[in-house]
Amino acid sequence: METEKDIEPKPAKELPACPVETTLTLISDKWKVLILRDLLPGTKRFGELKKSIGHISQKVLTSQLRQMEESGLLTRTVFPEVPPHVEYTLTDLGYSLKPILDAMWDWGENYKTQNGQRNI
Repeated sequence: METEKDIEPKPAKELPACPVETTLTLISDKWKVLILRDLLPGTKRFGELKKSIGHISQKVLTSQLRQMEESGLLTRTVFPEVPPHVEYTLTDLGYSLKPILDAMWDWGENYKTQNGQRNI
């Protein structure tokens, strides 16, 4: 029987030779980066993710979560309850993107500061 740790990510297509392009292939969508951001603090249910991300449709969120699960960035746990209870958690691979997101945060803060914009 396979455990969660035994399951290797299985990319649907061959990844690019360039490591930067590979990273962009996995997280280039605006929503994926926001999903990563919102799962960094810990596990969330679907409704919590939808609410924290904001203007995203249920269909798009579902699609993005499935793609991220297929690429090994997060796990989906279904609890056999009524109504259904589904939770999403970053894998170690997904959590390893934290330094990249931190760098994006810092860069964005510096950009806003240099351009006279303040945080809202």
